[in-house]
Amino acid sequence: MQFEHTAIPAVTIVTPKKHSDARGFFSEVYKQSEWRGAGLDCVFVQDNHSYSAPAGTLRGLHFQIDPAGQDKLIRVTRGRILDVVVDLRRSSPTFGKHIAVELSAANWRQLFVPIGFAHGFVTLEPDTEVLYKVTSLYSPAHDRGLAWDDPDLGIDWHIPPSGPLLSERDKHWPRLRDLKDAFA
Repeated sequence: MQFEHTAIPAVTIVTPKKHSDARGFFSEVYKQSEWRGAGLDCVFVQDNHSYSAPAGTLRGLHFQIDPAGQDKLIRVTRGRILDVVVDLRRSSPTFGKHIAVELSAANWRQLFVPIGFAHGFVTLEPDTEVLYKVTSLYSPAHDRGLAWDDPDLGIDWHIPPSGPLLSERDKHWPRLRDLKDAFA
């Protein structure tokens, strides 16, 4: 596995090796010993699978507050997304900054998002499937979000002129400046 730090050092791109032959391929997409060797020591407790039919489906920006904060490992098994994370750690020099990484079935990259970040993605192709592991179970009491279109964040989502397809919940999250539940 290749581990590559991003402009926000806590966020890591992980690219597993693919072993291909005439039958297809095999890949170890997560191996605890390699993660520990790269300084990433977490225990995943839940796997999630999301399917989005149309391109331009936007999910996020989501996070869970402590004590149910979640590290996440995101990957795409079909299609392509722009994956976005925003630093919500108030004491961080990158607080309020974001990174955007393209993940796809073709590039086989994964994104590790630690606790303290909001996470979201927009589908760039129809029929996209996203799988992600988390280190805490889903907790409705700790579930929070951040406005995807907050002008202070300046995120270029690469969405069509008609706008994204959003859930009702994702239309109403607060802006960063109004966020009460950020991380210390």
